Amino acid sequence: MPVEFLGIAATNDGSETTPRSGAAFDKEYTLRLARAHEEHGWDRVLFAYGSGSPDPAPAAAYIASHLEHLQIFLAHRPNVSYPTFAAKTFATLDQISEGRLAVHFITGGNDREQGREGDTLTKDERYARTREYIRIVKKIWTTHEPFDHEGEHYRFRDFVSDVFPVQQPRPNVSFGGSSPAALAAGGAEADIYCLWGEPLEGTAEQIEAVKAAAQAAGRADVPRFQVAFRPIIAPTEELAWEKAHRTLGAIREHGVAALKRRHRTGAPQNTGSQRLVAIAEAGERYDRALWTATAAATSGAGNSNALVGTPETVAQALLDYYDLGVDILSARGYDLLDDAIDFGRYVIPLVREEVAKRDAERAARAPRSLAAVGE
Repeated sequence: MPVEFLGIAATNDGSETTPRSGAAFDKEYTLRLARAHEEHGWDRVLFAYGSGSPDPAPAAAYIASHLEHLQIFLAHRPNVSYPTFAAKTFATLDQISEGRLAVHFITGGNDREQGREGDTLTKDERYARTREYIRIVKKIWTTHEPFDHEGEHYRFRDFVSDVFPVQQPRPNVSFGGSSPAALAAGGAEADIYCLWGEPLEGTAEQIEAVKAAAQAAGRADVPRFQVAFRPIIAPTEELAWEKAHRTLGAIREHGVAALKRRHRTGAPQNTGSQRLVAIAEAGERYDRALWTATAAATSGAGNSNALVGTPETVAQALLDYYDLGVDILSARGYDLLDDAIDFGRYVIPLVREEVAKRDAERAARAPRSLAAVGE
């Protein structure tokens, strides 16, 4: 199966290791970073969402109008707009990008962050709302006649959109979460299920849980799987680990204070971050290259487990996840621009080459068709 690479579409040069040098929305840097991804083999970039951050939708439209091939992965929280409005926004963006949009629905795992924009629902209630929201958006994208909706969280009458996506029947929907409520919602509705980088054993368990949830929802198919990491690469193993420890020091010096200011304090509320913390407490290194110290330093904040080593080591580590059934590999360095270029130059080609080789070998082993046998 083909493999895809997802990077980050940051709107400024700040990260957990470095304070930003300018405004929160630096459009020149935003374009420069996105262009670096397009020119160095990445397939798509994620426009993330934060309560006080620049709105990702117009930022994504800006990038889409300047680049020709890079796909857009737009994060969206259902609490910030009504689904009728959101569906039109997404369809318009798919038109601007000429069919390069996917939407990542974020339910929200932290009550304080959700409350900053007026969301007072409990976590399980938020997942139920997200599930209803996604169903409405899908229907708006694919329905050309007015319809009514009477649900637990949304009610409207006689709605029909006048703008539809380029992609048919609709853009892909992405989802993430590790709690039972998340698995139920995402298993039912997601085209792509997003996981944070865990050891291989835990990732395999997560994949099976999502497949079971999809089956329980009555689906005949299962979502594609995406796993996210923070790569730290260098020409030798020794240099990579020296870089990793410098990175950890910078996170401890700069990143934790920024994290507390923007997002949360104390122990994480969401199951995914709790899993990352537990993994870090159980061990610092797993499998070929997984390093949990970066996750421990941020209390499991989002995509925070690292892959450390030479490009060859990191590529082989990513291939281990591919062998589990993961076909979208998400990677974000700490020096956003330079790391995106280096990863694109030195890691992506190695992974693509090996995936092509494995796919060719798999095709060669496949039984020949009856028509071919009879020739």
